Amino acid sequence: MLEAVLLGFLFSLFLVFAGSYFRGRLAVLSSLIPLSLFIYFSTFISEIADGKVIYENHEWIPSFGVNLSFTLDGLALLFALMITGVGTLVFVYTSAYLKDHKYLDRFYGYLSLFMAAMLGLVLSDNLMTMFIFWELTSISSFYLIGFNNDKEDSRKSALIALGVTGIGGLMLLGGAVLLGDVAGTYRISEMLSSREAIADSSHYVLILFFIFSAAFTKSAQFPFHFWLPGAMKAPTPVSTYLHSATMVKAGVYLLFRMSPVLNGAEIWHTVLIVVGGVTMIYSAIHIIFRTDLKGILAYSTISALGILVFLIGIGTQAALIAAAVFIVVHALYKASLFLITGIIDHETGTRDVTQLAGLRKVLLPVAIAGFIAALISGGVPPTLGFVGKDLIYESTLHFKDNAILLTIIALSTNVLLFYAGFVAGVKPFIGKLPKKFEKVHLPSPLMWVPPLIMTCAGLVFGLFPGLIETAIAKPIAMTQALQFEDFHLKLWHGFNTILALSATTLILGTVLYFVLKPKHSLENTIAKLDVIAPKTLLLNLSEGFAVFSKYWTNIFQTGYLRHYLFIIVSFLILLLGYLIFSDFSLKIDTSSLADLTIYEISILIMLLLGVLYTVFTKSRLAAVASLGVVGLSFSLLFLFYSAPDLAMTQFSVDTLTVILFVLVLYRLPKYLNLSDSRLRIKHGILSVSFGVLITLLILKVLGETKNTEVTEFYAENAYKLAKGKNIVNVILVDFRGIDTMIEISVLIVAALGVFGLLKLRLKTKDKK
Repeated sequence: MLEAVLLGFLFSLFLVFAGSYFRGRLAVLSSLIPLSLFIYFSTFISEIADGKVIYENHEWIPSFGVNLSFTLDGLALLFALMITGVGTLVFVYTSAYLKDHKYLDRFYGYLSLFMAAMLGLVLSDNLMTMFIFWELTSISSFYLIGFNNDKEDSRKSALIALGVTGIGGLMLLGGAVLLGDVAGTYRISEMLSSREAIADSSHYVLILFFIFSAAFTKSAQFPFHFWLPGAMKAPTPVSTYLHSATMVKAGVYLLFRMSPVLNGAEIWHTVLIVVGGVTMIYSAIHIIFRTDLKGILAYSTISALGILVFLIGIGTQAALIAAAVFIVVHALYKASLFLITGIIDHETGTRDVTQLAGLRKVLLPVAIAGFIAALISGGVPPTLGFVGKDLIYESTLHFKDNAILLTIIALSTNVLLFYAGFVAGVKPFIGKLPKKFEKVHLPSPLMWVPPLIMTCAGLVFGLFPGLIETAIAKPIAMTQALQFEDFHLKLWHGFNTILALSATTLILGTVLYFVLKPKHSLENTIAKLDVIAPKTLLLNLSEGFAVFSKYWTNIFQTGYLRHYLFIIVSFLILLLGYLIFSDFSLKIDTSSLADLTIYEISILIMLLLGVLYTVFTKSRLAAVASLGVVGLSFSLLFLFYSAPDLAMTQFSVDTLTVILFVLVLYRLPKYLNLSDSRLRIKHGILSVSFGVLITLLILKVLGETKNTEVTEFYAENAYKLAKGKNIVNVILVDFRGIDTMIEISVLIVAALGVFGLLKLRLKTKDKK
């Protein structure tokens, strides 16, 4: 499994750096990688169908419990096949859709990176590695959504999507850390044994908050749904791959995967049912106000994701089976409709459904694919959509609480999704062909064959639901730690309440399609309510935060170094003062202190005079010179106390400082007044306070019991291991040699930067 993920990453790197060879006719060959991976994962179907779970573990950071652990069970296999299968068709479609695009190789690289990240995400059995792959999907989707980076809308949509999903990634990290702390492991498969401990933990609600936040932001649940319609600015292959079949289902996958671990309390079910229910009906209502085909598909996608969250919240075996089947249903028909929309836009130059009609006369294979996709979307027999819709109604009818209410919500949503499917898949192809579209021609088969394959698959799976039952539904049901009850997927269950609900859905959906026509007036009506939409509110909050940040920055970032130092030192005084005086006591053994000699007293007097002269002199050069006297006084003190290396270092630093000060002051205007008496008094009080505080801190440290363990270690091993008698030098160049090397490297880089700036300044002067 690790090999499959690495293959995807390596292929993405190859396409980014050497993908120019895959332009033109050779572009279709790029689909061989996802096709190979699809075939690879298909070989596991029989094993997974027999109830086998495949584990794979590679040590990475074992001391922290972070390893490359992978699991292939029914749930992971479903998503892996969906990622690679739909990915193959999208890669083929892209070769014609973006033919001759100058950045086609880069686009394929981003797609491959995303595919590899998604595979890593769904196969991960370690929450920390899942988080890494989760963030990689957000980053790669940012590049894909903003692929048309010369357009402001694309750049803005990419930033919004990255911002929302990025915050969700941080939430996932928080949940992973807490779960690992409570369960004692980051492996999801091992957390099942700690299920009760997690549910009884004081962190349980916080863990749910983090996991829910991650899932809701990724899967565009209300109120975080707004990033998905904006992401429709991306090229059609991106909308197909990311926003119908893969990325937006990552949040659903997370909930599916964590359900056996976290569904031990009622709050899990309540939150998911409420959020999923609100999202599915809210977004479904939005569909009737949209005229752009991508907008219609975007809101129907959000509604479908709400259905999946809703079913996971119900949590019964019937509901989880319904969710598994509906994932397949949605991927097949929604990906097809997106590809069909891309063909229409590519050939006609518009996605406005009010202008599209009669395209069957010029795009017949595309019309056939659109019609079948609409049937699957509407749940019309004998498609797989009919089986999926029946399972949804079975889940709501047999739920223990509010079954009627949940069924009404599900029915209303399905009616609106029926309408959306027929508006996107049927309306553009029926009626009279406008004259402006008479010259439209059928595109390359590389564009219309992929949606035809997926819609035909939806039809075949509907006629033979046993294929889905054996390969997907039953293995997933067994992964959910339920008391498994055998079941069979059928196209016909006889005359019952569920059949009546399905018939009602078809009748009401058909009536709605013929009665309610997409209109720009309806779209303008809903646009007026944007002022209270979650997107507007969050953007206003973001703008308010930006204004506050600017105000806050202007207060502290004044451009004066003395101001920054004043704030830093003031904070240190408050912090250290609180720590010292909250438990202040001085216990100093004066017998351990050395007696003062006349030499030391003389140096201290010289040091004090140097400080006073620096503060009160009016001459800049005299102040610099007296600072040098202060530094030399410290050097002499170090020398008297048998620290010649420190004395030499102090002497060198102070000498260099004095020289630099003189050079800087030489460049300043002669009579420039840099401070006044008020500022000097303020700085004086701060300096005295800080000096007194440091003195008290040193006296307090002297009175504490000393831990000589580290000192003894270096004393014993300095000569033995590093062949050096000076412990300080040995620490710097041997025990902490890498630290020293990095510090020197930083200084070298800084020096090169300064040199470059000075050189640039000299060149600028020469030009003037």
